[in-house]
Amino acid sequence: MLQRRGRDSNPRWTVRPTTVFETAPFNRSGTPPRTSKASHTSASVIVRDATAEDWPAIWSFMSQIVAAGDTFTYDEAMTEAGARAMWLMPPPDRTVVAVDDDGTVLGSGNYHRNRPGPGSHVSSANFMVDPAHWGKGVGRTLCEEALDWAKRQGYRAMQFNAVAGSNTRAISLYESLGFETVGTVPEAFKHPTLGYVGLCVMYRRL
Repeated sequence: MLQRRGRDSNPRWTVRPTTVFETAPFNRSGTPPRTSKASHTSASVIVRDATAEDWPAIWSFMSQIVAAGDTFTYDEAMTEAGARAMWLMPPPDRTVVAVDDDGTVLGSGNYHRNRPGPGSHVSSANFMVDPAHWGKGVGRTLCEEALDWAKRQGYRAMQFNAVAGSNTRAISLYESLGFETVGTVPEAFKHPTLGYVGLCVMYRRL
């Protein structure tokens, strides 16, 4: 559940009082998706496309989360350059940030196909929230937008390939949004304090 590279510098979000609209590019079927209201957006959390200028803010919390090694299957010694190349994805994939009313970056996510070729009809996503802003609904907002984006792009489902079984906060969130665990790889994740725990594959039809 990761990958790729840069973003353009023009966010595709227009903010009207407390409502956000997106004018998205052509979807996977070659037809322009309809403009739709982002119903999950609140006055305090707004999701927009990430720009290159957002990267320092993203890296400020991403570096902490990756180094902790207790949630993501990323190399704890990942360099900033490597992280940037993986996290910031070009179209047709998408990288976003969640910001508050003042523009402070609270979290980030990327949305993309789960596999190429015959698996490209299933989407995937990754989310990171600044620990200083946990408990504010940022992760939920990012995930809701991922589901909306995937539907607009014509995907049939969304799949998370490697959710650590110890990450109960994420699992509870995903289950509340309709995901189910369709399989668990035993002892596939080495947690820094809990030892070997399972990696869950979570899935939701769109």
